[in-house]
Amino acid sequence: MNFAQLKQPDLIKQACYVNGQWLTTESRLDVFNPANGEQLGHIPCLNPPQVEQAIHSAQQAFNNNQESDWPQRCQQLLRWHQLIMEHKSDLAFIICLEQGKPLNEALAEIEYAASFVRWFADFRQFDHGETLASPLPNKQFQTQHAPLGVVAMITPWNFPAAMVLRKAAAALAAGCTLVIKASELTPFTANALVELAHQAGFPAGVINIVSGDAAQIGLQFCQHGAIKKLSFTGSTRVGKILMTQSAPQLQRLSLELGGNAPFIVFEDADLDAAVAGLIASKLRNNGQTCVASNRIYIAKAVASAFNEKLLARLSALSSGYGWQAGVDCGPLINQHAKTKLQQWIKESEALGAERVFEQVNIASAANFFPITVLNKVTDEMPVAQHELFGPVIALQTFTDETEAIQRANQTGAGLAAYCYSLNIHRCQRLSQQLQYAMIGINEGIISAAVSPFGGINESGFGREGSHLGLAEYQYVKSICYGLGN
Repeated sequence: MNFAQLKQPDLIKQACYVNGQWLTTESRLDVFNPANGEQLGHIPCLNPPQVEQAIHSAQQAFNNNQESDWPQRCQQLLRWHQLIMEHKSDLAFIICLEQGKPLNEALAEIEYAASFVRWFADFRQFDHGETLASPLPNKQFQTQHAPLGVVAMITPWNFPAAMVLRKAAAALAAGCTLVIKASELTPFTANALVELAHQAGFPAGVINIVSGDAAQIGLQFCQHGAIKKLSFTGSTRVGKILMTQSAPQLQRLSLELGGNAPFIVFEDADLDAAVAGLIASKLRNNGQTCVASNRIYIAKAVASAFNEKLLARLSALSSGYGWQAGVDCGPLINQHAKTKLQQWIKESEALGAERVFEQVNIASAANFFPITVLNKVTDEMPVAQHELFGPVIALQTFTDETEAIQRANQTGAGLAAYCYSLNIHRCQRLSQQLQYAMIGINEGIISAAVSPFGGINESGFGREGSHLGLAEYQYVKSICYGLGN
């Protein structure tokens, strides 16, 4: 299985895009299919002067851009959206091969990702400054929203289309120019999207994409005076490194980092809906999402009934090659991810966790991991302490609402939380008392272009999506007019 089966094979670019041109180098990184280990291709490994060329290209493009050009920029975004939707089946197939998720999930990702391009293109016309009521008779005050300038973006492998478009669409609508560093594990989706942006008519230098040594490129982004903002999605560990490196420049940052999401089911919940929500939240992308449910708290009164319903649903799921029909889950991204899960399960079982389910219907290739359910888990166990990023469901119980909230909040993360209850008063209390930036109440899928996405505490700061996502790439100018005597 390879890219030759695409309707438009020229979407595959084994190159970097700089100043409107696709560039290759002798030094390169190989890219593999995580499901079967087959090599899919390669991408350039740029050196610092070549990355500098991309940054310079973005700076020149920004200098040539006029703020009054935003209607044209929005037309380019709309054309980009149109091309993405026209090629969504090819884009989904690229994701399936390089990231591993099933085709239906990959297609859903493309549609979700494209929705941000359309939303920001539409919303930009409503973004404006203000004329302020002046307390002084000889002065008038106004504000304007201005683009920051060159923006660097570092995106992860788990959603190779959504993480690029969620950032890029907002920055482009604001009037910024971009240098993107996509994950070296899943570069071809981002490259295909940039190729479609080229076809959509974005001027040379407005969008650039580079690849190579991740640590070196990240450091170069942080230290470069032309880059006015860095947007990063990835681990908390790497986010802290980038924040330290960018501090001397007081570079503006958006950091969307790791989570440790609680999923709370109360005794008055619709258990069937709760099971469906847990499966959607936990097993989407085989558990490899930052908002995946991680610590599962079930009210003792309904724990037995919930577990029975959950295991019945899980037994019908299959894991395999994403391009095959009927597959529910794909592989983990690599062997390191698998080894971590195995170790955390082993350590948790040594502390008393009980394995009550392990998936049978699963492919035998190296990076596949069975859906696993652990019971009798406690908060001190590794499967509750770590962001699992895999198909391991760690079940705990609680006795009352106060206990559930206290335990749910007992983490450094603050990205997403979920709760199921049919008591509206309880739901309102939970929305206030759970210390997370995003909360799903009787819902397991919580993101849309209209709603802000991001975290607090060690899950980072900044927002993507909504009008707040646009503001991340702008600064406010305050203007005072002297009106004379």
